[in-house]
Amino acid sequence: MSKRDYYEILGVDRGADEATLKKAYRRLAMKYHPDRNADDDTAAEKFKEAKEAFEILKDPQKRQAYDQFGHDAVNNQPGGGGGGFGGADINDIFGDVFGDIFGGGGGRSRGPRVYRGDDLQYNLEISLEDAVAGTTTELKIPTHVACDACDGSGAKRGTSPSNCPTCHGQGQVRMQQGFFSVQQPCPACRGKGKVITDPCPKCRGQGRSQKDKTLSVKIPAGVDTGDKIRLSGEGEMSDSGGPAGDLYVAINVAKHAIFQRDNADLLCTVPINFATATIGGELEVPTLGGKVKLKIPAGTQSEKTFRLRGKGVKPVRGGAVGDLLCKVRVETPVNLSKQQRDLLMQFHDTISGDNAQKHSPQAHSWLGGVKQFFDDLRG
Repeated sequence: MSKRDYYEILGVDRGADEATLKKAYRRLAMKYHPDRNADDDTAAEKFKEAKEAFEILKDPQKRQAYDQFGHDAVNNQPGGGGGGFGGADINDIFGDVFGDIFGGGGGRSRGPRVYRGDDLQYNLEISLEDAVAGTTTELKIPTHVACDACDGSGAKRGTSPSNCPTCHGQGQVRMQQGFFSVQQPCPACRGKGKVITDPCPKCRGQGRSQKDKTLSVKIPAGVDTGDKIRLSGEGEMSDSGGPAGDLYVAINVAKHAIFQRDNADLLCTVPINFATATIGGELEVPTLGGKVKLKIPAGTQSEKTFRLRGKGVKPVRGGAVGDLLCKVRVETPVNLSKQQRDLLMQFHDTISGDNAQKHSPQAHSWLGGVKQFFDDLRG
């Protein structure tokens, strides 16, 4: 009986890459593995057939020979017949699946696991001026570095860590769970694969010590509270030989005496006296770039907001420069002299009575509304 074409068995094209071959084989192996088909006599043969096809096609030299000369070129090569189930451990079939679920390793994992160091966060408070213009500052960061007494090994100088007797230096142990077996970090050495019998007296076997390091950090213009600056590799060192974590500098902009920030705009409140509000005038108002003139029209009411375009903030992520919004607040005079009070009363007499509607339209309108309200109550 002639053998079926290997590509046909796996259901792939002749140009299929290794990943496609592996995916096809895993699908068939899961479907026809004898442990899952105890009552199906044909499943074992189909499994054997798929394994044979995969073993040939995954090997570049065997695959080339098969593509040129067919089955005769590979039937007598090691691994080209695959009698029985050989190395078809169920863990080899499902290894990649478990690796994705449990963090890598799978059925073929070897050696201790390597982990990345922890990320750190530093909370930095800066002034509004520095947030808008940008600045460079130096930070002192408490972190862990390799112990200089043991060069980071954790073992006393002159000695070295030994292989863990539980996992034999692999860093992982296999746990059987019914039909499947999975690997997990060795509990004895915490996945390192090594144990220290004579620890370094300086770091007490930790392999690292705490030290302050100074970093120069560039704060870009336009940052705001809540923004974070990432410094790659400046976080905590790994205790398993992996790369260091990252340092995140979290920005907090301090409260300003004059301005408040609203995204790209700046807000400020400007007190003016009632004479300026009445007859108009000019004021000097501050901006982060210096003083500017603000024209106050006659008859300006309290809480009126004036917009000075382009005097705000250019956002760090791009976009147009914001504006400065100046809200004027008319201030009532206090501590008046007798003369000032007399003059004010004379002025009051000229704008009250029959002239009230002309000079104080809002007050007149409000009083009219109050009168109508009470008339409605009386029916």
